[in-house]
Amino acid sequence: MSVVGRIAGGKTSATAGMPLPFGEWVEYFSYGNQIYGAPLNQTLVGNQQRITPNYLGIAQMAYKQNGIVFALITARQALFAQARFQFRRRLNGKPGDLFGTTALAPLETPWSGGTTADLLALAEMDVSICGNFFGARRATGVRRLRPDWTTIILGSNTDDEVQGYDIDAQPVGYIYQPGGAAAGEDPEYLLPEEVMHYMPIPDPIAPWRGCSWLEPVITEILGDKAAQAHKLKFFEHGATPSMLVTMPETDPEKFARWREIFGEQSEGTRNAYKSLFLGAGASATIVGADLKQIDFRAIQAYGETRLAAAAGVPPEVIGLAESMNGTALSDKVYQSAMRRFSNLTVRPNWQNFCGSAERIIDMPATDASGVSELWYSDSEIPALQADVLDAANVFGVNAKTINTLIMGGFTPESIIEAVNQGDLTLLEHSGLPSVQLQPTQIKGGSPDPEIVVGDEPE
Repeated sequence: MSVVGRIAGGKTSATAGMPLPFGEWVEYFSYGNQIYGAPLNQTLVGNQQRITPNYLGIAQMAYKQNGIVFALITARQALFAQARFQFRRRLNGKPGDLFGTTALAPLETPWSGGTTADLLALAEMDVSICGNFFGARRATGVRRLRPDWTTIILGSNTDDEVQGYDIDAQPVGYIYQPGGAAAGEDPEYLLPEEVMHYMPIPDPIAPWRGCSWLEPVITEILGDKAAQAHKLKFFEHGATPSMLVTMPETDPEKFARWREIFGEQSEGTRNAYKSLFLGAGASATIVGADLKQIDFRAIQAYGETRLAAAAGVPPEVIGLAESMNGTALSDKVYQSAMRRFSNLTVRPNWQNFCGSAERIIDMPATDASGVSELWYSDSEIPALQADVLDAANVFGVNAKTINTLIMGGFTPESIIEAVNQGDLTLLEHSGLPSVQLQPTQIKGGSPDPEIVVGDEPE
């Protein structure tokens, strides 16, 4: 069988076997080196394809050392990890009630002391850093497989010479090697039904792996790190722009000595805000600009917003500078941002995770109540209570609609079907019109006749 190369394996140093520094990897990635261009390798002993950014480099240099990236991933984790797993019935393709069984135990207690929130937080971390999360089913629960130590094996039941891009290629197993190939540990081989592979953003070049939201904004991360370095250097030099100092000295030794004395007395934070005294013939000219002149806040804010857009986290959710616009963030704006965050980012990921986890969970058997699927419950998440209120309002409107249609003589079954589907053509009339639509009859001929509605009694 053919195999595909390592998931999230980065270019490594030839001497130490360690990943390249973050900036060097970006340079390698950005200047024509075809990391994705080569065909998938077909043997375990051949050249391993580097198919996603270096996991260790991204984790250390972006996640751990960039405040905006850390805040965005943490925000995604905070909401994503609050869901609970349930089973949901589907009858005739329509969602039904939620219920739980002991089959959910591996997800509820994935390891000793672990919780559903721990599992989901790890999944979000791996997906943000490298686009892939692997969870192996074990006797006592679920274990996370570090993505850059995991290899997907592709094969075919019909073609022994299948390659990674062939139409019949599909995952037939996984290889997990603790520490990576350089560690020399014995690999462990896992069957497809033993591993869940969660990748909410598929890689357009290889459908069997995921793509991190960080990849398109690598240059933005470098820009933000450069801005932070610039700000640090600015304060290290006394919070003043650089200066060009000239003096009429031609003797190199005297000039070097003068330069040394000048630096000791005038440079660095310890000399900040001191008066500058120059000898005869010397002059000082400011070069460069201070933070206000280069509109540092705006420049940094634009980069932060682009990072937030790639992460699917509205800037208002984590209070980025550009979202504030010099005013306090209103509750209405925050709720709107949270709704976008939950509906466009987190809910699709919950659904995707459930579909991926079904492979390693003992699903309930199909019965008269319908087919069951793994689903999530978000009813207890405080940040989504506005959605619960909206759902309650929709329920109230539907209840009034149902009541009105019943009074109009339509059958209850067809009313419920029409309301659920939003299709009035599904309504069926019972043939019993409302009493308000029946003609009135007058009994007797007295000046104050009795009004009788409907047929007269026999």
